[in-house]
Amino acid sequence: MNTLKTFFLLMILTGLLLLIGGAIGGEMGIIIALVFALALNFGAYWFSDKIALSMAHARPITADDDPQLYQLVAEQARLANMPMPKVYEIDEPSPNAFATGRNPQNATVAVTSGIRRILTREELAGVMAHEMAHVGNRDTLIMTVVATIAGAITMLAFMAQIAAIFGSFGGHGDDDEGGGNIITLLILAIIMPIAATIIRMAISRAREFQADQTGAHNCGNPEALARALEKLEMGSEIRPMKVNEAASHLFIVNPSAGVRWPACSPRIRPSRSAFAGCAI
Repeated sequence: MNTLKTFFLLMILTGLLLLIGGAIGGEMGIIIALVFALALNFGAYWFSDKIALSMAHARPITADDDPQLYQLVAEQARLANMPMPKVYEIDEPSPNAFATGRNPQNATVAVTSGIRRILTREELAGVMAHEMAHVGNRDTLIMTVVATIAGAITMLAFMAQIAAIFGSFGGHGDDDEGGGNIITLLILAIIMPIAATIIRMAISRAREFQADQTGAHNCGNPEALARALEKLEMGSEIRPMKVNEAASHLFIVNPSAGVRWPACSPRIRPSRSAFAGCAI
């Protein structure tokens, strides 16, 4: 159901992109918007993991550097029937983690140094199972595509604002058709970014819940994952983490400065009892 919902919302997001492109430039605007989105997604597909790791100031970890962490990730990769991902660490006291990579063969998991201080081994294993589930479910790729399209809509909305402003300055404001076009552009410029954000959050929420369920099943200890999520949300509020906004959605809990995710956010978790059905 979550996969079907994701596909449906992604189609709506793409439709919004083409709609605003058409409002700006007609048929040619639709074509330009589509080509623009495809070009952005091509770059995001190949380089999103490197960009995300660079934004988070993460450094690679080998088995010699941290054998305990490396072994724990290897165990969860084996349980998930996935290749061993690259392991990175972020020198940051705020407890958090994320996964990136276009597919299981090119996956990376990253943890902050602070996460090791508040989670037990079983709880950290649950977190790694959750992140591996994101990779296995192709969530890292899906969210990259979603973020790229949403960013393109925001950029086109800004262009629509400029077009509306210059259209009004150009003397079309007294013309009924010209005035209508300007109003349409302004409405699109205001509404489209908001709609894109809501859809992006809905997709992310669905993928988060599916990763919770898959991760809880794979690690075999859903209670440990539930405890870990509670600790991470509390720890992130106490020790916020400054990250680039473009990469913040990757993290398992909100890294922002002590601000809870809003009620419509994908990071609001179900209660611990929601994991009961995953018990093994």
